[in-house]
Amino acid sequence: MTKKVLFVCLGNICRSPSAEAVFKGIVRKKGLAGGFEIDSAGTLGWHAGEPADPRMQSHAIKRGYKLTSLSRQFNPDTDFDYFDYIIGMDDSNISNLRSMARTKDDLGKIYKMTDFSREFTFDEIPDPYYGGDAGFELVLDLLEDACEGLLETIRADL
Repeated sequence: MTKKVLFVCLGNICRSPSAEAVFKGIVRKKGLAGGFEIDSAGTLGWHAGEPADPRMQSHAIKRGYKLTSLSRQFNPDTDFDYFDYIIGMDDSNISNLRSMARTKDDLGKIYKMTDFSREFTFDEIPDPYYGGDAGFELVLDLLEDACEGLLETIRADL
C-alpha cells in the first residue's frame, strides 16, 4: 500500500522541497521508493510555479539531493483527501494547516516535522530564507534526522 506524504512550509521554496528531496533520497536508498508518493506545498502561493530557492538547491546538491519540484500552494480541498501525512515545518505552518482542516480526519493527518527528530532537539525547522549558508546547512541536518524518524514511524504504523 502506497503511503502519501506531503511536506508543507510557507512558500514551498526552501524547507518543504528540501524535505521532499531528503525523504525521497532516504526511501530510495532503502529500496522503498515504490511504496511512497512524496510531494511538497506552501501555505501561501507567493512562489507558485517557481523552482526551489537557488541557495537551498546549491546546499542540497552538495549532499546529493536534487530539488526538482515546482512550488505550489496547499489545497485543503484536495490535499487533505489525497495525502496520509501532512507535515508542517514550524508552528505557524501547523497553525495554518489546522485552520484549513475541514474535519477531525484532516486534523489527524497533520504533524510537525520535528516531532520525528531523533538526534536534534529543535522545536521547528527554522526558515533559512533571510539567513546565510549556516541556516541552509542546519535545515538539511534537521531534515535528514527527522526524515529518518518519519520513515521509522510510518513503517511502524504499517
